[in-house]
Formats: sequence, structure tokens, C-alpha cells
Amino acid sequence: MKPMHPMHPWMLLAPLGILLAATIEGVLLQRARGHYDWNAYWASAGDLALRIGAGLLPLGLAAGVLGHLWNYRFYTMPLNRPWTWVVLFVGQDLCYYWMHRADHRVRWMWATHSVHHSPSELNLSAAYRLGFTSRLSISPIFFAPLVFMGFPPLVVGGALAANLLYQFWLHAPWIPRLVGLEWLLNTPAHHRVHHASNPEYLDANFGGVLIVFDRMFGTFREELEGVTIRYGLVDPIQGYNPLRVGLHEWWAMAKDVVAARGVRQALRSLFGPPRPHASAAMAAANLNPPHSMGLGSGAP
Repeated sequence: MKPMHPMHPWMLLAPLGILLAATIEGVLLQRARGHYDWNAYWASAGDLALRIGAGLLPLGLAAGVLGHLWNYRFYTMPLNRPWTWVVLFVGQDLCYYWMHRADHRVRWMWATHSVHHSPSELNLSAAYRLGFTSRLSISPIFFAPLVFMGFPPLVVGGALAANLLYQFWLHAPWIPRLVGLEWLLNTPAHHRVHHASNPEYLDANFGGVLIVFDRMFGTFREELEGVTIRYGLVDPIQGYNPLRVGLHEWWAMAKDVVAARGVRQALRSLFGPPRPHASAAMAAANLNPPHSMGLGSGAP
């Protein structure tokens, strides 16, 4: 969830509605369950405020690249045709899938994305805990194919914003399974699996709006009956300080680079898989790693 263009005024107002929805959920869950982690709520709010502030700075490693690539597009998509928006919707969700999958497999990208997985409870406030270092991400390059196809970078960014807005409600753990929709769409049940730190659930369900790409590329996992989901990171972050949460993985990565023996090991610390990663956790649990499966296949 990284900004792909300078922040506009409406992007400063949108968080207010999101915060209101998360606050109402917190009050209702507090009354229904007798407990709600308000410290985590404020940690997420602090991350949101830091991210808005960072978004106002003229920084960003990759966002400007899309504007440059627009000059080398193969075609200019006619935005007044319905089929164009269908292509944009499907193409954007496919690009998002690979970006999100890389978020979990490339440590430089995980350094920011791990913040989103840090809450030990899943709720609406976790949806906007995204990491204030997102401007250091290389994630926008995953949407370069859409720009080459002829979609203006601003349109691509708008499509991504709509994708992320859809995902907000996926973080409500009290929504039951939605039978009839879950083959095609990403749902709260699918996203609960994505946020789980259980070995059998790691590195799964990367889709944005659609879940079909997870089914196609072997990363789909079904929510299992009788398996209590553990939320948060495999190696949890202690405390609620948004600065510490946001910089935790960056600091760990920097220490590994300093301690690296040679350039190759340093590059692996920067761009290799994060530690601990899913394949190691699965091996420890005597589970098989994800494998390729066709459309319609269930969890492995």
C-alpha cells in the first residue's frame, strides 16, 4: 500500500472515515468481548499519522519511474471504453498480487510490509498500519506493465487506491465465511489466513480484490476448521511505539548488512527472503511448501 503519486487533499480526509469505522468497531468489540487492544489501535493511528507526514515529503525511490516510463508506452488506452476498465481491473489486481507476494519474499520490501503484519490481533485498525517507510519501497515498479500498456500513472494509482479501499473490510475478523463468493473474491476468511503466523498458513492469499491468482499460482490456503489462527509476526515485536514498530525490520536488516561477510551476503541480507521465512517454518512443522495448482484447487 504505497503512494504512487503526490498526496492529494482528499487523501488527507479519507483517513478520518477509516479511523471512525475502526473506532466504532473497537467500542463494539469492547462491549461484546470485554476487551479490545486500544494500545494497538493507537499504534496504528500513530503509523497512519507518520505515513501521511512522510507522504508530503518529496521523496520516493520508484514512484517517479512510472511517470518516466509513460513516455515509452506501447499504446494509449482509450479511457472512454468499458473494456479498458475491465483490462485495468484485472491487470491491476494481477500486478498487485505479484507486488504483494514480493513484499513477503524480498527483505527490502518486507521491511515496510512487516509493519502491516505486526498486530497480534486482527481488526480494522490493523488495515491502515502500513509502515511509514513506504516511500523507500520499490513496489511501484510492479505496475510498470500497465503504464507500458498505455494506462496513465495517475489512473494506475487510482486503481490501486480502489483496490486497497476494498481490502479495508477484509480486516474485520467477525465477518463469517461468505459462501458463494470465496472462489472468486478475496474475503475476510481468506485474509485471516494471510495474516496468520501459523506455519501452515504462512505466505498465502496475496490477492487484492480477486483470489483467483492465488489459486493459479499455488499460494492459496483455505481457512481450516479447528485451527486457531495466531496473528502477528513469527518473531513478534514487543511494544506499541509506532517508531519502533516501523523501523524494527530496517534496523535488523542494517545489522545483518554490517555483519555480512562479503558483498554477496550483504546483498542477500537486503534483497533475499526475510528471516524467518515460510519455507523454513514449514519445514520445521513437517509441512510441504506451496506448489503449483490449477484453478479450482483447494489448499494443499
